[in-house]
Order: sequence, then C-alpha cells, then structure tokens
Amino acid sequence: MSVFRRLFKVGQAEAHSALDKLENPIKMTEQGIRDLKKDLDESLKALAEVKAMAIRAKNDFQTNKSKAADYESKAIQLLKKAQSGELDASEADRLAGEALARKEEFDTAMNQSKTEKDRFDSNVAQLDIKIKKLRSDISSYENELRTLKARVKVSEATAKVNKQMAQIDSSSTVSMLERMKEKVTQQEALAEAYGEVAGESKSLDDEIDGALGNSGSAAASSDLAALKAKLGMDKE
Repeated sequence: MSVFRRLFKVGQAEAHSALDKLENPIKMTEQGIRDLKKDLDESLKALAEVKAMAIRAKNDFQTNKSKAADYESKAIQLLKKAQSGELDASEADRLAGEALARKEEFDTAMNQSKTEKDRFDSNVAQLDIKIKKLRSDISSYENELRTLKARVKVSEATAKVNKQMAQIDSSSTVSMLERMKEKVTQQEALAEAYGEVAGESKSLDDEIDGALGNSGSAAASSDLAALKAKLGMDKE
C-alpha cells in the first residue's frame, strides 16, 4: 500500500472516531431535552395547582376578614341597643360576647388563611424561577443539539471524502495511464501501416500511367480527331 493511501486511511479512521464520539453526546442531549421538557410540564402543572391553592387561600382570607368585621359590627350594634334601652343589658352582653367569640374564630381563620396565602405565593415564586430556568436550559440544549448535528454532518462528509481518497491507488493509476498510452501508440502505428498498405496496392497500369503523365490525354485527343474525320466533321 502506498504512503499516499496509508495517510488517507489514517484520516478516515480519525473522522470515523470523531463521528462515534459525537453520536453519544447527541443521544444524551436529546434525552436531556426530553427529560427537561417532562420536568417543565410537571412544573407547569404544579404551578397551576399551587396558584389555585393561593387563590383559594386569598379568597378564604377575604371571607374570614369580612366575617370577623361583620361579627364585630353586630356586637357593637347589640351594645348600642342595650345602651338605648331597646334591648336588655344582660341579654345584649351575652349576645355581644357570643358575637365577639365568633369574630375571634374568624380572626384566627383569617390569620391562618393569610399564612397559607403567603406560603403559596412563595411557592409560586419559586416554581416560576424553576420554570424560567428549565426553559432557558431547554433552549440552550436545543442550540447545542443543532451544533452537534451540524458537526456530525461535517464529519460524515469528511469521512466520505477521505474514504474515496483512500481508495485511490496512485501506483495503479499510473500503471493504467501507461497502458492507455501504449494502446494509443499501437493504434497510431496500425493506422499508419494501413496507409502504407493502401499505397502499395496500386496496380501496374496505375504505375505506368502515372509515369507517362499526359500520354493518356494525347491518345484521347488522337481518337477524337479520327472519329471526327470519319463523320466528315473535320472539314468544319
């Protein structure tokens, strides 16, 4: 094997090696993107669920706050009625105490709802950060995947060219050219030989006539004069 061919064999092997090294990262990147997209879907679902709980906690907070304020207002109204004599003082005190107790229950529920709402809002913020990070990672990996695939195409093209070049044997090519030259030389010699043979195929009469030159034309003129004399045309 020529040095030329060995060099291209080495280049071909290196190209295939580079291609093999690229295939696994491509598969790993594709799998990584699929995993990230799955995580993104799950995070979006969790975000929706937590937001729903945050909204519910907010609504509960507003409801409990309104209820607490309502019972406080009722307690005040009961005491005012007792003060104006519209209601027995002891009965007013009892009912007002009950109203204030219910107010306290709603105050407690209101505070609990607020605590839950704050916690859910914090969870929403954390999930939002995670989702933005996942989207950024997915975009980054997709760009990397496109780059890797482009490198694979270049490597494949290089490997193909190297393979074709490696199959070229300079010694056999030179030998084939020499055989073609020899064949052309033989054909040219054969054509020349045929020309010489054609020249040697002239008849003896052709050679004689050629040597006499115009003698053939003179004989033709003499024959024409004799024919005219015979026809009586020579008088003219």
